[in-house]
Amino acid sequence: MNAEVPLDTPEYAGRVHFCGRLPYARYLSLLRISAAHVYLTVPFVLSWSCVEALATGCLVIGSDTPPVREVIDPGVNGLLVPMYDPAAIAAQTAAAMADRQGMLPLRRAARAMAMDRHALDRCLPKQLELVHRAADLAR
Repeated sequence: MNAEVPLDTPEYAGRVHFCGRLPYARYLSLLRISAAHVYLTVPFVLSWSCVEALATGCLVIGSDTPPVREVIDPGVNGLLVPMYDPAAIAAQTAAAMADRQGMLPLRRAARAMAMDRHALDRCLPKQLELVHRAADLAR
């Protein structure tokens, strides 16, 4: 990526990090201290990384696409940007970085929503019920 979009300019030095593969616990720690998780996806299934970022209280700046709108209420628990508008993505990210204190309520709301709607103790029973119903239908 650095060959296509060099980020080691003085303006960005030390602010953007490429960590490679991390053990899960270190990945969660990284999300907790990150200023933002920019999550861009075309209309596919929402990935676990978005929900995990929300659950750690990381500010998610996500693409304004159907799967992301399932979990992000803009200005309440995260921010949405147009998927194919790099200038808007950059502007929203820069604005969020300039107002990190102002993003704290969104981060808190993100964590609360993720823990309420996506916690294992809430989701696993529902998933098991679906599996059992599908197995019953197959008989």
